Amino acid sequence: MTIDDYIQEHISPEHPYLYRLYRATNIHLLRPRMASGHQQGLLLKMICQMIRPKTVVEIGTFSGYSAMAMASGMDKEGHIFTFEINDEQEDFTRPWIEHSPWAEQISMVIGDVNTLLPEMNLPPLDLVFIDANKRDYIDYYRLLRPMMRQGGWMIADNTLWDGHVTDPAYDRDAQTIAIRAFNDFIAEEAKRGDIDVNILDLRDGLTLIQTK
Repeated sequence: MTIDDYIQEHISPEHPYLYRLYRATNIHLLRPRMASGHQQGLLLKMICQMIRPKTVVEIGTFSGYSAMAMASGMDKEGHIFTFEINDEQEDFTRPWIEHSPWAEQISMVIGDVNTLLPEMNLPPLDLVFIDANKRDYIDYYRLLRPMMRQGGWMIADNTLWDGHVTDPAYDRDAQTIAIRAFNDFIAEEAKRGDIDVNILDLRDGLTLIQTK
């Protein structure tokens, strides 16, 4: 038995709807590994149960797994605005969101978050989840940080990039270079005392950031 299998047997069971979504993601979509999956989805749910966010922004919807996992841990008055730049993803994802138990708490927005979000005049953001183009992570941070409430949380996915961040073989890979740059940038922000930062070695790396 692998460690992953052991973990799966000893954590809370996956919600049946999310289980069906994850299976459909693996059957119908390219790069299904981009979906958060059970363990990470459960962590996102538990974080939402702890901090009880009212306004959440997600960048990178993909199949909608992470958005629904977060919504499953939120109070009924909480709402997620999830942005997906790939309009071809909408045909798969929107029906899954609209038929989910959390449909009223999730708004899927198709288009460029950099253009659309500033025009939406949302309340201060309690939680942000970034899981989109790795080369834009620093830009996403700069966009979202001023919109966050004091003490708000930001979560960035894939920040260990399958271990490539420490592997010289990937020194010329654009995505790896971008993730390294983001990690260095966030570390400097933490040294200045603007944020608290931790990186979890979970799946592909998950960075937790709390504003001060």
